[in-house]
Amino acid sequence: MASSVKAVQTFGKKKTATAVAHAREGRGLIRVNGSPINLVQPEVLRLKVYEPVLVAGEESFAPLDIRVRVKGGGHTSQVYAIRQAIAKAIVAYYAKYIDAYSAMELKKKLVAYDRTLLIADPRRMEPKKFGGHGARARRQKRCVHTGFLGCGEADFNRHGAEALNE
Repeated sequence: MASSVKAVQTFGKKKTATAVAHAREGRGLIRVNGSPINLVQPEVLRLKVYEPVLVAGEESFAPLDIRVRVKGGGHTSQVYAIRQAIAKAIVAYYAKYIDAYSAMELKKKLVAYDRTLLIADPRRMEPKKFGGHGARARRQKRCVHTGFLGCGEADFNRHGAEALNE
């Protein structure tokens, strides 16, 4: 029979990027797609990946190793998915194997710093429709009554009588 290893698996999502984190007891190593966390690209967003470690404290990460696999999305979305997966992994590990009180304290710290560390952002890209430059933007129309741009009924009531008398 295999020895039971203390491990949890969590995920983080941002737009179409998905990161899966495996946390198990270890020496405090954090790897992203097989390479150490301090080699995450782009460099500008590296601090975002460190945020769960800095907020929770490095002593919280000392008893476990975290391996993260990320795919989909762009660079920024992947970084946000990674940080969410890491934060959820540490909370889940503490809740399952250490104690519920310390897990709640960690959770409070992380949510107080940034809610998206534990809660996914549901916003998605809305598809573009015809008749405009984007999902909601429309081409501007001239007002039939006055010749002004973007004239609504309220504008007609304001300008309409003058325009009709001219």
